Amino acid sequence: MNTSLDTPTTVSPYDALHKIGSGERSSLTDAVEAALREAIVTLALEPGVMIDKMAVCERMGVSRFPVSAALARLAHAGLVEVLPQRGTRVKPIALEDIHQHLFIRSALEVETVRGVAQMQNAATLDALALNLDQQRMTVRSDQRLAFHALDLGFHEILLDAINLPRVKEIVAVSRSALDRARQLLASPERLVHTLDEHERIFDAIRSGNADAAAKAMHDHLDQVVAELRRSAQERPDLFAP
Repeated sequence: MNTSLDTPTTVSPYDALHKIGSGERSSLTDAVEAALREAIVTLALEPGVMIDKMAVCERMGVSRFPVSAALARLAHAGLVEVLPQRGTRVKPIALEDIHQHLFIRSALEVETVRGVAQMQNAATLDALALNLDQQRMTVRSDQRLAFHALDLGFHEILLDAINLPRVKEIVAVSRSALDRARQLLASPERLVHTLDEHERIFDAIRSGNADAAAKAMHDHLDQVVAELRRSAQERPDLFAP
């Protein structure tokens, strides 16, 4: 009898993890941290899920030490939390944290596009135009991962244009904190809206209208907050109360 036909296949959240080879303790910790971070950010390990350390050890072929060390790093990054007498769980998404990180991004990126609009640098305009052409192609073919990379690239072009590395670093930290939230918004409809918002920003920059560019960026980031609030109503289990 073919038991594979009789036994239902179950999907484990740890299926996203892969066995890694032996190595130095520090490199094993790095590898486990990277794998768990990816699983958390992509929502393979959903917010609120308790993490089974032994399951991670068995799936990745490592001892408990690199798993515990990796989880300690992820706790410091705010992606997991230790619950006394219960264990470690993926930290629910806190809308208040999201709001604060978007506030930081808005404050810095609104002023960024204002400056870029005033500069009227031909190389920056060409880079933005090319990026938008590629965004349109990925939206038409629903290539969400490719669009995400181009979305990041669009904002990086703007930040590189003003040549303020510290500002770019602060924005990058806040953007990383929003990774899980972006996964929740990665629907075909959201891609279309994001593209439209990017095009409005670009049009204002190209026309040299600094105030319009600033408003377009402010509206763009505001839409993220609005959609996340809708997501919280639809999936309250993923969000902190």
